[in-house]
Order: sequence, then structure tokens, then C-alpha cells
Amino acid sequence: MRVYLPATVAVLRDLVDQGQFVPVGGTGFALTPALRESYAAGDTEELEYAAMLDAARASLRLIAADEKAVPRRAVVSVDVDDVKLRPDLDFSVVKLSGPVALAQVAAVHLDTGEAEDDVRAAAEVIDAADLGDPDAEFALGGAEDHELAWYAPQELPFVLELM
Repeated sequence: MRVYLPATVAVLRDLVDQGQFVPVGGTGFALTPALRESYAAGDTEELEYAAMLDAARASLRLIAADEKAVPRRAVVSVDVDDVKLRPDLDFSVVKLSGPVALAQVAAVHLDTGEAEDDVRAAAEVIDAADLGDPDAEFALGGAEDHELAWYAPQELPFVLELM
């Protein structure tokens, strides 16, 4: 199953240095039966993109929790077999039972430098946006308007070196 794991730049650096990482709380996002049922229409690619966007929003929470975090959303796409569906948490949530090896990584999705100001602003208000604050939702939308860049796993060390 393709799973989208929220990350930060620091997590990506650890992935390169250690060859693996443990997702925070084992939490990932995927095209689950519950996610498919929640949409009236959409093909597999569109629904997987929705799961990736859920992971990108979770990446904002990781950035918000670390005042030293580089303000760029990061999502690691992996192929894993052992996941537990958690529709009680949200339609796309899955739990992994252990670390993810670099060899399981299919792609890395990362904001470019031009998104940093919007990501920083969104990370500061992510909780308020969840509670319905319209100004916070607007700030969140500013970050989500930026498309994540796609990188192959073997490109990751070079991308991080250039940051």
C-alpha cells in the first residue's frame, strides 16, 4: 500500500543519515476504503493526492511543534504492507508498526523555498484553523496553494545539501 508520511526537513536528514525513520506516532495517510467512500467521485490518482495533502497538513503540525524547524512541508511516500486502518481518527489515517527504511521510499515531496513564509504563517495558526478561525484558514490556504515538489529517493541527499 502506498502510504504518505508527514515529515520535516530534520526528519528527511535523519532518513538520509540513518537509512530509516520512525513516523511520529506511526501515523501515515493512504487511500483507504473510508477515504474512497467519502468522495462522490475521483479516480485512484486523485484520491491518493488527497491522502498526500492530509500528510502535508500533518507536516505543518510537526513544523509547529518544533520552533527550529525549517518551514517547508515534507511528505515521504512509501510502499508498505503492514498497516492498520484507523478510520476512527480520519478517513485516510493508517498506523505503521515500525520504522520505514530508505529502500521503501518511493518519492519525497517537499516545499520549495518560495513557500517558506506561507508555511511559517500556516504553522503558527494550524490549531486555530482546525477550530474554524477564518483568518487562520486563510493563512493555511496560503501554504496549501504551494505545490510540493517531487523528488526521487536518490535525489534527496543532494536536495538537502542545497538547502
